[in-house]
Amino acid sequence: MKVHPDKRQRVAVIGGGIAGLASAWLLAGKHEVTLFEAADYAGGHTNTVDLQLEGQSFAVDTGFLVYNERTYPNLIALFRQLDIPSCATDMSFSVSLDQGRDEWAGSSLDTVFAQRSKLLSLPFYRMLSDILRFNRTAAQLLERATIDTLTLGELLQLEGYGHRFRDHYLVPMAAAIWSSPSKEILDFPAATFLRFCLNHGLLQISQRPRWFTVPGGARQYVDKLCQRIQHVRLCSPVSSVRRTEQGVLINSPHGEERFDSVIFATHAPQTLAMLTDASAEERDILSAVRYQPNTAVLHGDASLLPKRRKTWSAWNFLAETGQPSQRAVCVSYLLNALQPLPVSQPVIVTLNPLRDPDRNLEYARFVYEHPLFDNAAIAAQARLPLLQGKRNSWFAGAWTGYGFHEDGLKSALNVAQDFVTLPEWARL
Repeated sequence: MKVHPDKRQRVAVIGGGIAGLASAWLLAGKHEVTLFEAADYAGGHTNTVDLQLEGQSFAVDTGFLVYNERTYPNLIALFRQLDIPSCATDMSFSVSLDQGRDEWAGSSLDTVFAQRSKLLSLPFYRMLSDILRFNRTAAQLLERATIDTLTLGELLQLEGYGHRFRDHYLVPMAAAIWSSPSKEILDFPAATFLRFCLNHGLLQISQRPRWFTVPGGARQYVDKLCQRIQHVRLCSPVSSVRRTEQGVLINSPHGEERFDSVIFATHAPQTLAMLTDASAEERDILSAVRYQPNTAVLHGDASLLPKRRKTWSAWNFLAETGQPSQRAVCVSYLLNALQPLPVSQPVIVTLNPLRDPDRNLEYARFVYEHPLFDNAAIAAQARLPLLQGKRNSWFAGAWTGYGFHEDGLKSALNVAQDFVTLPEWARL
């Protein structure tokens, strides 16, 4: 439902991540916008932290870190409009299992065979062969997975892929990308997984997209978006939302206020919890999307990197032998490789560390939640347009796509087109 083009509205946007910030920024030129954010900072997963190490003061990102030129067209255009700096970054990947007893990285032949014993390992060569076969036949696999509606685990079994390929390559890579436990990855719809990998160039050796990061921290774009929004309320969790014929009633620490419209840019379960008058359709769609909480620790403890320094990569998957498949994924992001930092000692963000880092080297700790994309969530995405605009309510968030920054921004553009004319650069 589109808003009348000549009517200036009072719009509440709930949630200060990329989807909420972008929605509020897009509408603020024409409507009076109030942004509600429960945390004490705006940005959501864009969470930049200041550090002082080796006599240097610098900023690092702990959530949103990278974007690429192929599949982030709207984010790149937004950054260009806001004059946000960028620089190329490294997207190397390593796997370290059982305290380093089994390690490899994909940067070069030297790192693939960082353990020279692998030169004589037939199971390891089988894994490499499976990788090449999977990459080569991905388009055909996508067609089969779409027709038969297979999960990733079912597809791998039917196609005869080895357990080493599954457990030492594909599941670690996917678990690192989506911050999800191994079991959830195997339950992922195979078609969605393959489509994402093909679009992002993850399954090709050459002509991969270039990846970028924001030197100095991604909060630079958050600050510029906030400058345009009339009312940015931090530490303002919304306790309830009720829709009436007169508008939308929102309860927060600021009391009960009436708005003409509301945009929910929160996680689906959070949105449902706020709605005191959720329809059956809203309950069905919003309750279908589950989330995985992940603890992110910013630290400098190199013991939470691979044992062999030559395998240190931008993304490092770590697991113990016999680790339960439902355990939260452990990934260490080496920020020195991802962002231009003025120090030599390691600066690391580890999701769900297998053990706590040295307490003298721990700098900050956060909890981020990431959507889990099973068949129910994908089906809910397809039904979401049925809700947009009903009872003066709209829904946005990265959960409406693949769960990444571009998805959050694209969802904001989809919502904003019902209120304003979109920027020329918008691609829906």
